Amino acid sequence: MPGTVQPLDQRVREHLTLGDPDAAATAAIEQLGPEILGFLRSVLRDEADASDAFSLFAEWVWQGLPSFQGDSSLRTWAYRVAWSAAGRFTRDPWRARRERLPSSAASRLAAVVRGSTTIAHDAQRSALARLREKLGPEERMLLVLRLDRELSWSEVAEVLAADGSPPPQEAALRKKFERLKAKLEKLAREDGLLE
Repeated sequence: MPGTVQPLDQRVREHLTLGDPDAAATAAIEQLGPEILGFLRSVLRDEADASDAFSLFAEWVWQGLPSFQGDSSLRTWAYRVAWSAAGRFTRDPWRARRERLPSSAASRLAAVVRGSTTIAHDAQRSALARLREKLGPEERMLLVLRLDRELSWSEVAEVLAADGSPPPQEAALRKKFERLKAKLEKLAREDGLLE
């Protein structure tokens, strides 16, 4: 039907089926890019680091999308790639030297997405950001995926299994999340955000 917008997963599969992985990657990065960049900003807490990790994410999507099996949703797969890119970025020695990745079609597309994505700053967001800064990267990642991005527990488990290890049990994730909420409440009280 003309004018009907197809869901992203379907559009990407069609591009891949037609042998056009560049169009598939472009569609995925354009639609999911702003969301993923926000996730990386939340997890890494530094604009330059998030930007570099996002470039790595875009490269990996560009390279890896043709082998995407569809075992999970494209969105979940993209978060798994982003989490892996964030981890790789923080572990790699090039980070200390601040060397940029070579420019490519994916990097140029990532720059366009970054440029079109803005962050709203207000007092409440700043207070929440200060609280999140007191958390570790995995704690921030759990908050972002579950609260900000509204991923299901099974999707969160899939993202955490990005390094090839088996996914954590959903019950264990829920318990970890409950402990994290208690920690945040304590921190908020200490900062005078709660009575």
